[in-house]
Amino acid sequence: MGVPEQLAERMSMAEQHEYLRTKFSRRTMIRGGAVTLGAVTGGAFVTGATAQAAPRTAPRAEKADGALVAPFGRHLAYGTDPRTEMTISWQVPVAVDKPFVRVGAHPWDLSHRIPAEIRTLHTPAGVGASGDHTQYYVHAKLTRLRPGRTYYYGVGHAGFDPAAPQLLGTLGTFTTAPARKEPFTFTAFGDQGVGYHGLANDSLILGQNPAFHLHAGDIAYGDPSGAGLKTDTGFDARVWDQFLAQTETVAKQIPWMVAYGNHDMEAWYSPNGYGGEEARWVLPENGPDRAHLPGVYSFTHGNTAVVSLDANDISFEIPANLGLSGGTQTTWLEAQLKKFRASKDIDFIVVFFHHCAYCTSTAHASEGGVRQEWVPLFEKYTVDLVINGHNHVYERTDVIKAGKVAKRLPIGGTAYPETDGVVYVTAGAAGRSLYAFSADQSYEGHEKDVESIASYVVGKDGKQNETVAWSRVRYLDYSFLRVDVTPAPTGRQATLRVSGIAENGERVDHFTVARRAK
Repeated sequence: MGVPEQLAERMSMAEQHEYLRTKFSRRTMIRGGAVTLGAVTGGAFVTGATAQAAPRTAPRAEKADGALVAPFGRHLAYGTDPRTEMTISWQVPVAVDKPFVRVGAHPWDLSHRIPAEIRTLHTPAGVGASGDHTQYYVHAKLTRLRPGRTYYYGVGHAGFDPAAPQLLGTLGTFTTAPARKEPFTFTAFGDQGVGYHGLANDSLILGQNPAFHLHAGDIAYGDPSGAGLKTDTGFDARVWDQFLAQTETVAKQIPWMVAYGNHDMEAWYSPNGYGGEEARWVLPENGPDRAHLPGVYSFTHGNTAVVSLDANDISFEIPANLGLSGGTQTTWLEAQLKKFRASKDIDFIVVFFHHCAYCTSTAHASEGGVRQEWVPLFEKYTVDLVINGHNHVYERTDVIKAGKVAKRLPIGGTAYPETDGVVYVTAGAAGRSLYAFSADQSYEGHEKDVESIASYVVGKDGKQNETVAWSRVRYLDYSFLRVDVTPAPTGRQATLRVSGIAENGERVDHFTVARRAK
């Protein structure tokens, strides 16, 4: 949601972190050391891998009787190599002893037992609405898996063994990325939160059977303010418990790959606002600066490279973390795009992040920092699809180059990025309250062409009005994005078939991105 200007003095994340720490406590962050995940015999999984623990701010708690504690909030994430790496994450409501994951090729054979790491996150009384609340996030990173293989797994701890007959119903599955180019589907949205509409979209996404899901930021809305504000703005860490429980049905079997939005910066835990996120998520560790930007990474699935960016680093509209990376993120982005475009194994490049490059919603519209820093790189390396959130609408552009319409892209049309330009989709209607458009809606079965729309972009000097012609599809209801990827023999046309799907299951948009396969 937007940030009311009358609330309080806006501060950077680092300034707000210092303010909160000074006001509520002098306790400093304690970082856990590297945790070694145990070896598993048989060569199927990693030996001696490490994972850096997130901030630990809670006093040591007494362990509960593990037999009385059930894990919840399971969610998956790819590692740096989705063909061989997967991280399994979950929560427990109270402290437990010796958490672990059991993994096997069959539900009756879960002999591989991998120790897990607990990341404890404490929010003291007085910080927001949470009260004195401690959260226990548990993670186990699996490597040396086999490509294109489905595995069964169960999570547990001392006293709670998922391999026990009475607990077999708690098992989940995951599938690694294939070694070869094969057709697959992925889904995407942003701005979800907790509630009926977020739950409904999760259910629909599960029905698409995607290989993975992209969440373009503003994940749970534990912080409803979404900016560096000095006063208590209703932050509630317990919202994350609700969110992970809500999402478990789909995220326990589909890698849930997140980018961080403005509502995902939570100043209490760390100067950059991401200490809480580091406790909750384990993402690929191949970004440019994990200490400052843990949500920046890339991965490949089949013939498609996916890049997650942190637009808080370049946002003029919400500058709480503006300049956080000192330009290293943009430098890294160009190197990644150059590498992927030159790779003989990669046909498509998909980039996702929170703030919109191009949108006409009346709430946030377009982010000038994205246009200034990244759009020229998207065009230089002919990125095939850019997915954003931030504005709680569905909107899709024509093909854009140099800020103008390079090619009209009607519903059902085809874009050729090698010659045409870049298509941008705002898919920010995952569950949070909806925004509005200044022009009429126009979507599949209800097309209404509008030659020009009055909108604005937020630049370094504030709002700048603009009249745009690139807004092709506008839909104002809950929705998500489905992308069907079809490879092709060398020299033939590989395709991304992109569909906007409404909460009722109806299609509101579709178009194709085509590129000559390598």
